[in-house]
Amino acid sequence: MTTVGILGGGQLARMLALSGAPLGLRFLVLDSAPDACAAQFAPMLQADYRDQAALASFADQVDVATFDFENVPAESAEWLATRVPVFPSPRALAVAQDRMAEKSLFRELGIPVPEFAAVDSREGLEAALARVGTPCILKTRRLGYDGKGQFRIKSPADADAAWEALGAQAATVGLILEGFVAFQRELSVVAARGRDGELRAWPLTENWHESGILSASLAPAQVDQALQAQALAAARKVAEALDYVGVFALELFLRDGVLLANEMAPRVHNSGHWTIEGAETSQFENHLRAVLGLPLGSTRAVGHSVMLNWIGAMPAALPVLSEAGGHWHDYGKSPRQGRKVGHATLRADTTAELAESLERVGRALGREAQVAPVLARLR
Repeated sequence: MTTVGILGGGQLARMLALSGAPLGLRFLVLDSAPDACAAQFAPMLQADYRDQAALASFADQVDVATFDFENVPAESAEWLATRVPVFPSPRALAVAQDRMAEKSLFRELGIPVPEFAAVDSREGLEAALARVGTPCILKTRRLGYDGKGQFRIKSPADADAAWEALGAQAATVGLILEGFVAFQRELSVVAARGRDGELRAWPLTENWHESGILSASLAPAQVDQALQAQALAAARKVAEALDYVGVFALELFLRDGVLLANEMAPRVHNSGHWTIEGAETSQFENHLRAVLGLPLGSTRAVGHSVMLNWIGAMPAALPVLSEAGGHWHDYGKSPRQGRKVGHATLRADTTAELAESLERVGRALGREAQVAPVLARLR
């Protein structure tokens, strides 16, 4: 029986293990946290990701390795790759970990991006501001996610406050200044690429964020085929340049009919959770198929889906489970402010039915503000 190793034991690893069970797969997770939620469904080694003895033990027990979040040290993935096949490649992981390297790759591939500049010092911030202009966002090059490690600069007068907030990290994880994009919509393309180079993508997804954390996703996004093709072409360029294997997401801003690449996630992605119930093959199953060298499954959407993220604490499940197309996912995490603790997916055959279901759930849970932008799009 094949054993898949997963570096990282969060909800993505948990859902990978759940999707792999019907395929007859076994899993082993390595995580530094004793309460990693994937350990509720798969054996786990608790160790630091840089612990080579633990990595060696991990490698001895698995046939192939992957990861569930991009902050696994790239050097650990590189070391592990000398012992066991690792997909996606450590190079893909390293590029996605560094916003400067990532944006530079997009630009080299001819994919439109917001203006950006590296920042290494207080003086460098002034130079970058002169180049990029305001408004803009100062970000850590590494380790930032879900809105963390960012400071929005509205005018040059905010430079001191921005440096006070993030300047100490310039020497450790590096900083990048990015132009603020006055976008009309936030979109993502989630795609899978097999070992043989085959690429399959799910329909483009529209996303809404709250405080930098994904709040809701609608799929398929209501866009024309030209925009879908533009997003897929960008994703294909990135995947081929990195010889990528597995599932990844390319986050995009739509501004005046042009898609601008924001960032890449080298893993299964929050905006692809709807695929569990809303597509022929979920992102989790296709990721496993890809890393194992199996044929990819169909990415065709089954009707229309909305995914609602639960942040901080779980709401009541009954209103979602009362819907014919309601699906509930509890990650088994303790409540904590800003923490992703679960999600729900509503699926329907038509957008009208989906809107009715979403409105009922939003009203029953007191989540009218969360569902409002999605309802506006559906109607």
